[in-house]
Amino acid sequence: MHLYLRFCAGLDRLATAFCVLACLALTASVLAIVVMRYGFGIGFIELQDFASYAFAVLLIFSVPVCLRRGGHVRVEVLSENLSPAYARIADAVAVFLFLVPVFGLIIWADWADLAYSWSIREASVETGGLPGLFIVKTALPLGAAMMILQGIAMVLEPRADHTADGEPSL
Repeated sequence: MHLYLRFCAGLDRLATAFCVLACLALTASVLAIVVMRYGFGIGFIELQDFASYAFAVLLIFSVPVCLRRGGHVRVEVLSENLSPAYARIADAVAVFLFLVPVFGLIIWADWADLAYSWSIREASVETGGLPGLFIVKTALPLGAAMMILQGIAMVLEPRADHTADGEPSL
């Protein structure tokens, strides 16, 4: 179990690095697009595709990063008034009843499209756009698999019921 949790922590660091790089790339490319378009009247379709690809990667990998850090939204109104043991049970039920099946379905539903995309080395739909859309499409099942792994790690990970200052952890 310790090895699994370390593996998930490593995946989290990798996903965080992807998010940071994608955010930097997205910011730089959008800034360049705006300056080129409104400053010089020049359009650059490859740069627009690059911004779209960076946004897709940022969005997909930020979801497991958010889950790992406990930033996900809990819908239960009652959980804040109940014991930490209840919260752990509710998390486990939610992970195995909802998270694993939904993200497993995403992987399963995307697999045929992804295989086809790789077989034709799919590129941008725009004329003159960037190649490599098939690589970006690979991020979706990877992000879904990371969500499943991080959800299971969240259930298995021992948690302290209180922070250092004595307040309940969220």
